[in-house]
Amino acid sequence: MYSSAMLCGIDEAGRGAIIGPLVVAGVVFKREAIEGLLELGVKDSKALTPAKRSQLAAEITDRAVRVTTLELSPGDIDQVVTNGRRNRKLNYAEAGVMARVIDHLYPDTAYVDACDVNEDKYSSMIFGFMKRHAKVISFHHADRTNVLVSAASIIAKVSRDQRISRLQDIHGEFGSGYPSDRKTLRFLNKWVKKKNSIPDFARHSWSTWDSWKQTQVIDLRSFT
Repeated sequence: MYSSAMLCGIDEAGRGAIIGPLVVAGVVFKREAIEGLLELGVKDSKALTPAKRSQLAAEITDRAVRVTTLELSPGDIDQVVTNGRRNRKLNYAEAGVMARVIDHLYPDTAYVDACDVNEDKYSSMIFGFMKRHAKVISFHHADRTNVLVSAASIIAKVSRDQRISRLQDIHGEFGSGYPSDRKTLRFLNKWVKKKNSIPDFARHSWSTWDSWKQTQVIDLRSFT
């Protein structure tokens, strides 16, 4: 008998950003609908143009059984992260949000892009937070190799881009919001020179701010 299992993809956008939220997205499709995602051209969001991502996000939302997004704000991240063990603590916080997304979507199986070095450990971490029962399978580069996770990556990226756009409407252009973006770093440098403070929409716990916190002067060498 043909299975109508509900399958879910989970991914995030904005994990390494210094400005804006980390967005976790989940999508649920019936097993027999997955081929349609491949026919649409769904792939890792990083391999798509912004226009194509927006188009596909609308198609995915229209075709999915359920779609949801949850955010960790900069303040949320700062509460759980310290510089010394940042990745470990962020993994833990992100696993908790992914579990909430899975609980909301209640699939039979959830596929997750693993952010921990140990894929099985990350699956267990997520499962430990969950209130509903579902099989969790996490693996590296799932956003490239699993079309459901690719679909979730598109939803997460489009959702974060919309949040960034709203912030820029208020505060002005600042680029992508990542510390690797010189436009972002120039914006932050101007902000602290003018206001002598870190923006509340930026992550205060990121190492970019270390020199400023110690001396009240940003070390521009970290901004190159």
